[in-house]
Amino acid sequence: MKTDYDIIIIGSGAGGGTLALKLAGSGRSILIVERGDYLPREKENWDPTEVFVKNRYVADDKWHDGKGTEFQPGIHYCVGGATKMYGAALFRLRKEDFDVVQHYEGASPGWPLKYDDFEPYYTEAEALYQVHGLRGEDPTEPPASKPYPHPPIAHEPRIQRLHDDLLKAGYHPFHAPTAVMLNEAHRAESHCLKCDTCDGYPCLVHAKADAEVIAVRPALRHSNVTLITNAEVTQLKTSPSGREVTEVVVIRDGKTESYRGSIVVVSAGAANSARILLLSANDKHPNGLTNSSDQVGRNYMFHNSQAVVALSLEPNLTQFQKTISLNDFYFRDKDFDFPMGNIQMIGKSKGPMFQGDAPFFAPGFALDEMARHAVDFWLTTEDIPDPNNRVTLDRNKKIILNYTFNNQVPTKRLYERLKSMLESIGMHKHLIPNSAYMGKEIPIAGVGHQSGTCRFGTDPKTSVLDLNCKAHELDNLYVVDTSFFCSIGAVNPSLTAIANALRVGDHLLERLK
Repeated sequence: MKTDYDIIIIGSGAGGGTLALKLAGSGRSILIVERGDYLPREKENWDPTEVFVKNRYVADDKWHDGKGTEFQPGIHYCVGGATKMYGAALFRLRKEDFDVVQHYEGASPGWPLKYDDFEPYYTEAEALYQVHGLRGEDPTEPPASKPYPHPPIAHEPRIQRLHDDLLKAGYHPFHAPTAVMLNEAHRAESHCLKCDTCDGYPCLVHAKADAEVIAVRPALRHSNVTLITNAEVTQLKTSPSGREVTEVVVIRDGKTESYRGSIVVVSAGAANSARILLLSANDKHPNGLTNSSDQVGRNYMFHNSQAVVALSLEPNLTQFQKTISLNDFYFRDKDFDFPMGNIQMIGKSKGPMFQGDAPFFAPGFALDEMARHAVDFWLTTEDIPDPNNRVTLDRNKKIILNYTFNNQVPTKRLYERLKSMLESIGMHKHLIPNSAYMGKEIPIAGVGHQSGTCRFGTDPKTSVLDLNCKAHELDNLYVVDTSFFCSIGAVNPSLTAIANALRVGDHLLERLK
């Protein structure tokens, strides 16, 4: 196998996979290095016990928190990365999210590029990932140059009643922007079955618009693109000057291999991208690559999130539940002048998913009956970047994730706000936690929205990357995943990661001319 390439991309998720497809048509030789393997297609893909209780597809990785307690993060190493298990909710950040936003507990910083710089790439990303939605329903939505490429996903009867009840109560529910290969007008031609095993599950029929299906597989149809799997990057070696990455060292199937790339792109997820840079310390970069400012690993964010269940007065027989979102409290509430965040539906819960929250004596049929009436919500509040919330390494080169929660008052208020609405929307007045969707018992183990460890900017003293996501201190090293975020907003970060990969792809295509 050849070992020299024009471009090496480490990671095949929303950032790396999308970038590989963007560059595939250039004719340049591209190597994608993926730590995991193809996620197996098997009946267990759609089994809630296997997916949520037994954590069948969660990586056998162990990290430590800031107190030294070991935990298993809810992370997935596979072709397509975290998108294999995501809910395919592809929101744009609000236009205001790119500016300084004052929160209850401090301010999130402005970005060096603004919404208008990302808008064309958001539009390109929505087309590529086949997003379904409808402009004009959400009062907070930013301006868009084109409609969504596909019509909104229709609400099923119980969710349509929820939508109507929310409207009647004076709120502004909107169709959640969702990336699935669905053709509701001609169901016989639709890849998507509109089933109840989408959010949190891998899609057995490859109808979820994840990075493997949308980006990596199409990229591999180009003869100049190569993928290696089960290959963990252990070091990036540099030239004597320290200005260029000259070697990518990996462990593959227990053996050490080395690859060379004229351009090297790290896209391993915010925590592992920081880890790779820190692992690669040398004489020229004693604190890790591009880390003379001591910024690599800092400002880790992952949202203040809660998965909760309301119990409908009538059975909720919905299959594909994730069709409503609500941003009425995104920036403020009538009696609270600070951002609270986003409310959206999540996938339909099933009885086994409540085992972790139910009394040990609760019989299975009782959990099944509870799930039959369940209406499932996901609440997201922005956490504020804090330089002390950071990724470092222990003596065994394992990740230490030191994180102190912040901005918790808006999180609690959003929860109470939803709770106060329940009786007016046909629900019992109580909310039940759903830890299965949070992934793990330790709160920081839910790393699905991890961001911010290699922020971009114009000042090398306060940022790791320049505006093109190139390392300030190296000439051929880029980081293209959610690491570059300056703040995280209160919506899912995947679309912004995809849009940014397309943006950086345009820069690299120009550089490669």
